[in-house]
Parts: sequence; structure tokens; C-alpha cells
Amino acid sequence: MMTYTEALEYIHGISWTFCKPGLERIRELCDRLGNPEKELKFIHVAGTNGKGSTSSMLSEVLCKAGYRTGLYTSPYIRRFNERMRVNGEDISDGALAEITEYVRPIADSMTDKPTEFELITAIAFEFFKRERCEVVVLEAGMGGRLDSTNIIRNPLLSIITGIALDHTAFLGDTVEKIAGEKAGIIKDTSPVLYGGRDEAAYCVIKEVAEERGSSISRLEHGRISVEHTDLSGTEFSYKDRCGLKIKLLGLYQPTNASLVCEAVDILRERGLKIPEDALYEGLLSARWPARFEVISKEPTVIFDGAHNPEGIAAAVESISRYFDRKICVLSGVLRDKDYVTIAKDISKVAERAFTVTPDNPRALTAEEYAEVLRTEGVEATATCGTRDALRLGMKYAEEHRTALCCLGSLYTYGEVISSLEELNETK
Repeated sequence: MMTYTEALEYIHGISWTFCKPGLERIRELCDRLGNPEKELKFIHVAGTNGKGSTSSMLSEVLCKAGYRTGLYTSPYIRRFNERMRVNGEDISDGALAEITEYVRPIADSMTDKPTEFELITAIAFEFFKRERCEVVVLEAGMGGRLDSTNIIRNPLLSIITGIALDHTAFLGDTVEKIAGEKAGIIKDTSPVLYGGRDEAAYCVIKEVAEERGSSISRLEHGRISVEHTDLSGTEFSYKDRCGLKIKLLGLYQPTNASLVCEAVDILRERGLKIPEDALYEGLLSARWPARFEVISKEPTVIFDGAHNPEGIAAAVESISRYFDRKICVLSGVLRDKDYVTIAKDISKVAERAFTVTPDNPRALTAEEYAEVLRTEGVEATATCGTRDALRLGMKYAEEHRTALCCLGSLYTYGEVISSLEELNETK
């Protein structure tokens, strides 16, 4: 019997190429597994930003409505098991080991072997089938059209949260090209919901929907009204729904929650019974770590997984709303991101910055990034790592009675939390 540790070593030990576009491998793997995905009903979620928060809130609403609900997301924050959940509970160590042991010989026997993400997706399909999920909220990975989640057929609803320039090497160097890739999740006659503002992206998505005979709806941004927001949560209205409350922070979260409201209306038309109180309760109970999350109160330390220009701009807007003065920032960035634009935005809210070098071969060094921030008028110090940056940032925030905001990839969240725990232990 494979152990949990052995299962993770196998999954992460795959060196069968980081990214190989195409659905041939995942189709073959699922065919050999008996196509577990064909026994499930899905809500497919793609987009540049907001996928995880939207998926989490929608799954909570469905749980409150009484549906046995699966949730598939990526990346994980602290434990791999977070990637696949049923009714809010992560897959158990034993179940992950058992299913991985079942899938492994089939994957190993394939001539064109699956990638790591394809393997994980197949494991998730098998898990949700065994758990008899009535509906699965399925977050796409990097793209849409060629993403391994896209082998599903006839989803109850396809959601595209929004479109921005990211992963341009794989998805295209214009909003229209990226929109075309994301629109690849649209299936014949299955409704599609668009949550973004970009009109050029909407035109591409609308054209694909029309070609496939799929009805298209979009979020009405002008009908979102925030009544009150602080670091404890937000109360807002959307269209005729008043008194909606969420505990997820970030000014962009009412947009994601309003998108869930639109999704619920469409799903009701598709036959799902979702009481109005399930919508309100689900939105309020949703939790999604690393998205403008307060991880310490003395001093105030926030983590936000913003790692591209659109995400950083949204984080900067939130910082401006929650704080009446400039703050301190801990940040690292990859060389292939538009780090100059990112630095310009950060300079609007940061008086001090401590930079780190991400653990990635594509990383911009801490010193290089600090120099870019200095050019934008931010006093910046390159540090030797996350723990050092966090220590210095918290010290600065405490002495200057301000907040520290950690901005960067979701993959850095675990390291930040571990460093915070270590620093608290030494106090």
C-alpha cells in the first residue's frame, strides 16, 4: 500500500515536462480510468485573476444549499490536499495515497506520459467520483482551451472571471489572444458567464459563445454598491440583493461575490435548487487564504497573492482604501513579469519596501528589484530571504505605526506563515 509521503513524492517527482499543451494525454489517462469525469456535473471556472475566490464562494453556497460539492483549485497554499475538497474538507492522506496508487500504473504505462497537472486532475476526477459529488466547482489551471480540466463535457456553467495579460509566453501577448484561450472552456449550448471589464476580451468570448450556441451573461459592475468595508469584512449590494456580507478582504472581492450571485441565478435556471439564504450564508462563510488576508494584528501584517500587474493594481487599490497613510511592503517578483509597472503601482502606497529573491529560476534578484523600486521613489532594502524581510518589515511597521503587506506568488504563502510563526516564537 502506497503511503501519503510516497504519493506526494510520485506526484511531484514527475519530470515528464513542465508544460506540454494538448488534451491527448489527459483524455487517454481518463479513458483508461473509465472516464470518472463523465459521471460528474461541473461548473468550470477560468480567468486571469479571481478564479480561486470565486470558486471558493460558489462551492460554499452550493454546500449551504445541500449539495455534496467538490472543489478543485490550484495551487495549494500550505498542504497539497487543499487542491481537492468535498464539502469544505480536504482529501484525506489515506484517500490521496489510495487513489494515486490506483492511477500510477496506468499513467506509467502510457507512451506519452501525463504532466504533473494532468496527473493531479485525473486523481481529482477519480476522488470526486468516489465521493459521489453532486456538483464539482472546477478551477482551470493556467489557460482554458488546452488546460487538462477542459476534457469535461457540457458543464452546468462556464465562468470566465476576467482577462488580463499574464502567462503571455503560453497564452498569447494580447488580451484578445488570452481571451481566446480562456474562451476554450465554452461548450456547445452550455451557458457562459463573464465577470471582467475588458470589452475587447468580452467581444472574443461573446463570439465564441455564439459560435457554440451558448447563452452569455456578464457581470454588471455598475450595479455593485459597497456599503461598508474594513479589515473585518465588507457589506455590499448587487442589483436587487441588499445586505450581502463577506469576510474575504480586498476591494475586488465584492466583484467576485457578485459574480457568484449571477452564477446562482443561472444555475437555478439549470435546475439547481439554491435558496436565497444559502447564497447569503455561503458568501459570509467563505474563507480563502492568501488573498488580502490579515495574518497578524500587532503589527498588522497582510498577505496578498498578487503577482501580476492586474493583481498588484487591485491590491494597491485595497491598501489605499483600508489605510489612510503609506505602508511597508515585502515583495519579490519574477523577471518575466512587468515588474516596472508593478513597482510604479506599489510606489503609490509604499513608503518602505523589503525585497526578496523568489525561489524560481526566473526570479528578479532582490537587489535588482530594490533598485527598480528606488527609481520609483520607494526606500527599498534587498534582504537575504523571507524571514529576514519579514523581521525587518514587522519591525518597521511597529516602529512607524503602519502596516506591512506581503505581495507575491501564492507559492510564497507557506514560507511567509512559517517565518511569522518562527518570529513569534522568538519574541
